[in-house]
Amino acid sequence: MASNSFLTYLITLRMKKKNIFFMALTTILCSCFYLLGNWKLATPTTDFRRYTSCNIHPNATVPITTQTQLDFTPHHLAEDLLDALPLARVERFPPCTPEFSEYTPCEDVDRSLKFDRERLVYRERHCPEKVDVLKCRIPAPYGYRQTFRWPESRDAAWYANVPHKHLTLEKAGQNWVRFKGDRFTFPGGGTMFPNGAGAYIDDIGKLINLRDGSIRTAIDTGCGVASFGAYLLSRNILTMSFAPKDTHIAQVQFALERGVPALIGILASIRLPYPSRAFDMAHCSRCLIPWGQYDGLYLIEVDRVLRPGGYWILSGPPINWENRWKGWDKTREQFKVEQDKVEGVAKSLCWKKLIQKDDIAIWQKPSNHAHCKITRKIFKKPQFCQNKDPDMAWYTKMETCLTQLPDVSNIRETSGGGRVAKWPDRLTSTPPRIISQHVGDITEEIFRTDTDLWKKRLSHYKTLDQQLAEKGRYRNLLDMNSYLGGFAAALVLHNDPVWVMNAVPVEANVNTLGVIYERGLIGTYQNWCEAMSTYPRTYDFIHGDAIFTLYKDKCEMEDILLEMDRILRPQGSVIVRDDVDLLVNAKNIADELQWETRLVDHEDGPLLREKLLIATKQYWTAPTPSHSR
Repeated sequence: MASNSFLTYLITLRMKKKNIFFMALTTILCSCFYLLGNWKLATPTTDFRRYTSCNIHPNATVPITTQTQLDFTPHHLAEDLLDALPLARVERFPPCTPEFSEYTPCEDVDRSLKFDRERLVYRERHCPEKVDVLKCRIPAPYGYRQTFRWPESRDAAWYANVPHKHLTLEKAGQNWVRFKGDRFTFPGGGTMFPNGAGAYIDDIGKLINLRDGSIRTAIDTGCGVASFGAYLLSRNILTMSFAPKDTHIAQVQFALERGVPALIGILASIRLPYPSRAFDMAHCSRCLIPWGQYDGLYLIEVDRVLRPGGYWILSGPPINWENRWKGWDKTREQFKVEQDKVEGVAKSLCWKKLIQKDDIAIWQKPSNHAHCKITRKIFKKPQFCQNKDPDMAWYTKMETCLTQLPDVSNIRETSGGGRVAKWPDRLTSTPPRIISQHVGDITEEIFRTDTDLWKKRLSHYKTLDQQLAEKGRYRNLLDMNSYLGGFAAALVLHNDPVWVMNAVPVEANVNTLGVIYERGLIGTYQNWCEAMSTYPRTYDFIHGDAIFTLYKDKCEMEDILLEMDRILRPQGSVIVRDDVDLLVNAKNIADELQWETRLVDHEDGPLLREKLLIATKQYWTAPTPSHSR
């Protein structure tokens, strides 16, 4: 045992001596190389004024030692770079010419003339083929100014933003719009309410209750400049106003400049882009829609989008024809036939006429179809639609069949999961479609969690975008992939003076637009591979949640971003949340659109792949008219 211990001691001692030797050797070598390096740097350079070979001749000039002078002056000045750089590459997305300043790709007037004039089909959506899609940036008109802030914008808009005086002349006697100096003013008048929309709505309010929160969402067909919708806002009623792009130049554009929700649209051959049971009230004030024609096709479509127990309000021809027919362009007999047709269609839909007073008539849709099923033995038309999704409404042809309401257990029950709560409780109450399990796998718990999530996200957004945080800076907002409307709901809960167009992509896994309407919000279906049915410069702010993921491999990202650029106002902002790889590509394209952009981490930290793209569109306009010639 002792011998083994002694052997171990000798080996350990030898290893220690060896380590000390290597350390000493390393130290000596490092010191030598360090001294050698210093000696080389300190050696003066030699300037041979005259030499012939490496061997110095006795008569050769003696070398002179000199110290090298270091030159610290700059040799690449900024002003020299202009000559050094190659020619700048052509812009990928140059500005379009000024005549495109109001371009609406899917409602282009020239393209529409190729389509059928019957039933005004040519005024529906007709989008360009892929080869005809513009790859340029739509300019704002010369002199464009930031819109008035709400509520001042309800009554005024800059002439430079919508340079059209046509309606001020055509509707001069009806107080639609007036022009003075550098702006338009909107007295609130309409064809059937020359004394103002406020007084007209008061008259309706004497017939049905507009103030108890039971009516929250409305649709105005043939809206003009949307004064009806504008004045309903003070009663907490949110109206989807629509009108075609027709001889009434820029009527929807005026509505949007005023800060009122609106879309370009028409009742012709395809369904309106809204789900069934969406609106608490529908309105037509001399909208010139032939309600009694085509087997009641257009009233059948209104019935589809009306909630159970919803109201339809009609003013203007043929209502009150007995007293007004002389001022209109038909005979007494013609107006009587027209009204009889409207009354007949309404009865066939099981609507109840509540009242007709002066120029206003109001019908009410039943709360369920228990009784209506019995009357089908009397009314052979329209029959109930069979096996057709009532919420499918993207290029879906209208049919002369009645959209059947969901079954009820008793005649007093409201179809579709019961009545919605009154506003404002309606915003956060679980929508009936979710309670009745008609929206995929979405549960009440998922709904509540989503509502809380967007409260948190909105607070975070406001730290990233100061314009969004500034109350009143924004008015018209768009959510490109709104899911349950959580982003819009959070804005309402924050008391922000805004409205949100909640778009539900037709490619979404679950159709949730009906839920959004049951919350008391508004929206539309949309395919983002196509242009939206709205004018350029509609929105102050655009939000997109996983929009590029949804459309990956479906269409070009640049086309989606070009459409966002078209409908975004100068100095408006964008927040898109998506996978980091997609957002890097989106940022590159947005930079080429001349947006100011930055990528930031998810609100829960940098380890998540989902990031946020924050962008602001720069202010620029078309050149002065003299320069554009």
